[in-house]
Amino acid sequence: MRYRPRKPITLGVDIGGTKIKTALVDSNDQILSTRKIFTNSNKTPDGVIEDILECVKECLDEVELEAEALVIGVAAQVDTDGVLTSSPNLNWQNVPFKEKLEKRIDLPIYVTNDVRAAAWGEWQCGSGKGATDLAVLFVGTGIGGSIISGGKMLLGCSNSCGELGHITIVAEGRKCHCPNTGCLEAYAGGWAIAERAQEAAIADCDRGKFLISLAGNLKEISAATVSQAFTKGDPLAIQIVEETGKYLAAGVVSIVNVFNPCLFILGGGVIEGLPELISLVEKETRHKALESSLKTLKIVKATLGDNAGVIGAARLARREIL
Repeated sequence: MRYRPRKPITLGVDIGGTKIKTALVDSNDQILSTRKIFTNSNKTPDGVIEDILECVKECLDEVELEAEALVIGVAAQVDTDGVLTSSPNLNWQNVPFKEKLEKRIDLPIYVTNDVRAAAWGEWQCGSGKGATDLAVLFVGTGIGGSIISGGKMLLGCSNSCGELGHITIVAEGRKCHCPNTGCLEAYAGGWAIAERAQEAAIADCDRGKFLISLAGNLKEISAATVSQAFTKGDPLAIQIVEETGKYLAAGVVSIVNVFNPCLFILGGGVIEGLPELISLVEKETRHKALESSLKTLKIVKATLGDNAGVIGAARLARREIL
């Protein structure tokens, strides 16, 4: 039999381009139970909601507790009514996600961007704790981030501030999943690293043999394959990682020059798999950003790892709902 604790217990859900993670989190930001499943971009919103409901049930059943609120962080632009206006990496448009959820679960619900939730987690509980001016950039399947200025997270006039992966770093460059070309994500996002690696293997079959053998075939080469090959000293993988570091730095330099943060946090699956990117980015940034923007700048790795999204979402539940 479930019981209701004295302090609020909240549910955080993180929906990325390839996975759904759900966690039951207490008021001290401790994870009491968690579930993680992998999904794909062909999954419909209703299919994802079914997965969320199953994960929520399993989390609650494991510890026999009741939750008081649910916050969903999803890889999409989200308006203030919880409508997913656009999600290039999930192939969703104008989905009334909050409304759909409210018909299926009897809890107060708040829907936000997944990277905003993760950034909130890092700011409140991770590498950014105590900072008032910081930038957070998560490099995963896609790239997104958030800006905290003067102790407030910037939201923008239509609630879509933080799409840092769509800074243009190469005019008329590679096609992005958004309508633009030359975006940071189109060069350094996980899907883009995979595309660039596949193209490099095709262009030079001899140098690409190791990547292909690791992946099994050309089309299966991913950012994870590049990471594995890099750690084994493969020359082509090393070249791809070094190029990725330069592309990431181009975006970081722009963000640093525009927002002048004291702290810059880098996280996400690609950074977790290739932490060497942080030193590459820092070196380039120190050479290319404005001197006035570099005086107090620190570039650090995110500390909450895969839990940033669910912890941040649970924190937001207590702030926005409870």
